[in-house]
Amino acid sequence: MTDTLMADTSLFVSLQQKIDSCLDSLLPSVGSSPAELHEAMRYSVLAGGKRLRPILAITSYQATGGKGDAIMAPACALELLHTYSLIHDDLPCMDDDDFRRGQPTLHRQYPEYVAVLAGDALHALAFVLLAETGNSDIVAEVGRAIGTGGMLGGQVRDVQAEGKDVTLAQVEDIHKHKTAALITASVKLGAMLAEAPSSTIEMFEAFGRKLGLAFQIVDDILDIEGDPQLLGKSVGADNRLAKATYPKVVGLVRSREIAARLIAEAKATLADFQNKEVFCHLADYILSREH
Repeated sequence: MTDTLMADTSLFVSLQQKIDSCLDSLLPSVGSSPAELHEAMRYSVLAGGKRLRPILAITSYQATGGKGDAIMAPACALELLHTYSLIHDDLPCMDDDDFRRGQPTLHRQYPEYVAVLAGDALHALAFVLLAETGNSDIVAEVGRAIGTGGMLGGQVRDVQAEGKDVTLAQVEDIHKHKTAALITASVKLGAMLAEAPSSTIEMFEAFGRKLGLAFQIVDDILDIEGDPQLLGKSVGADNRLAKATYPKVVGLVRSREIAARLIAEAKATLADFQNKEVFCHLADYILSREH
């Protein structure tokens, strides 16, 4: 690992810690009513995670001239939305998973209705935080990213494709909506809050689309050959549910090649951006990650 990459890894760890502290302060306090719902929200959000989406937002904010901590609450809103999606994705009516982030999934730890409502509550809190930026364009951007034209639409396609023969184009369509849409919105959000030029925001959009798709392909690969201890969840779920994945359609070798190409293309979109290095190292991390 190069000295530069080590420095950037240290920066990411520092950002994760800052995000965790901010999330802790934004979530309802332990014991406040309704206590079980608030405990469930905190159980899932504070269990850990890469914090990729808020890191992207914070990094793009700082890289485009944003100052201070105005980015922190809206960046944390992205993590709340991501966690809400995981809670619902794990439910018996979806993927019926038992573990997430190294601990029992929320519906295994609490009654199923509490898990559903905890996800709903995180969604609601996230949009409060986004609205408090005073920037309606940001609210709309994130709303579109998680709506029927984004994450939720991708989730429907994902479930509907289970057990069916699918084409590479269909798998790509699922991944672009289910995963890449929110990642793209995350890297755009920071630049939008920093009032970056439209050309810069469009550059980050192109970067996010490539990065988000590569991220999900690596996830598909890790579900086959990843270490459950590092992943914090069981592997083999995609095969058990006959999910539409890249390895299913093109195999592991070709999947790795496509992910590497997408990362290279993502980095190329930033070729003329002065502060590109940290994003390039983040892209390299996503390609090589083991959890």
